[in-house]
Amino acid sequence: MNLDNLITKIPVVDFGKVAVMFGGRSAEREVSLRSGQAVLDALVGAGVNAHGFDPAEHNLHDLVEQKFDRVLIMLHGRGGEDGALQGALQQLKIPYTGTGVLGSALCMDKIRSKQVWQSLGLPTANYEIADKRDFDATSCEAIMDRLGNLVMVKPAQEGSSIGMAKVSNAQQLAAAVQHAFEYDDKVLLEQFIQGSEYTVSLLNGSALPSISMSTPRDFYDYEAKYQSNSTEYFCPSGLSQKQETTLARLALDAFDAVAGAGWGRIDFMQDMLGKFYLLEANTVPGMTEKSLVPLAAKQAGLSFAQLSLAVLATAG
Repeated sequence: MNLDNLITKIPVVDFGKVAVMFGGRSAEREVSLRSGQAVLDALVGAGVNAHGFDPAEHNLHDLVEQKFDRVLIMLHGRGGEDGALQGALQQLKIPYTGTGVLGSALCMDKIRSKQVWQSLGLPTANYEIADKRDFDATSCEAIMDRLGNLVMVKPAQEGSSIGMAKVSNAQQLAAAVQHAFEYDDKVLLEQFIQGSEYTVSLLNGSALPSISMSTPRDFYDYEAKYQSNSTEYFCPSGLSQKQETTLARLALDAFDAVAGAGWGRIDFMQDMLGKFYLLEANTVPGMTEKSLVPLAAKQAGLSFAQLSLAVLATAG
């Protein structure tokens, strides 16, 4: 991999005064605080005039009054990843990192991003949609039959596996959907792909080395991602070079299809026959000590500071 395409050549002084935005009010606030602090420390250590900014505690107009030149968005979930913040920053005429309004909104919505991928012939698991307005629990038996008797239940617009469940019968499905409705009015019911999970991080139009994950838990849930010490990550992932190339191309195509830009991450399942299926796109992936993008960047030869600077350089 050519590091010249990944390492920013922008002198740190040219970034000006930078707000690293983290915290917020979403269900992913705690993860955002950890991601943001890690990035802030890295940027300050690299000589950037960077400052923490929590929109739960400050008005966005303070960015103008305090003369910030650009914003590095490290807000996970709603209010940071769904296009709302991106639109507000555009109105304030402040450059920000990563994906714009349209792409952020699309990627945040697991249902609509799947519909876009499906319309383009990109591989994604069979699914149905549960709507809080008219969901009928008596339909669960038929849904299980149609989706293969193992189903992932996902709130349409939550991240970090919040509100998710893996179910194997109609009773579990009904309960999981009701729980997911606590987070969203629309819930994705997705055929569970039996196999291995992979993720591909993207930076400035390049795919970083893929990562495979293994957890003794029922699936890669919130605890497996952020709290468990039993989750294992493999980078290199163990794929052949041909598979690695195929997965990288699919990740780039999928990100482009939902108007992703700058940096992000695409998650996959690989079935027992070796076919890859798209799960979801992340436009502001985690940057904690357990996060996947820094691990992939390290395998590609980038330090955490270089990665943070490269993300900052996507602000335009």
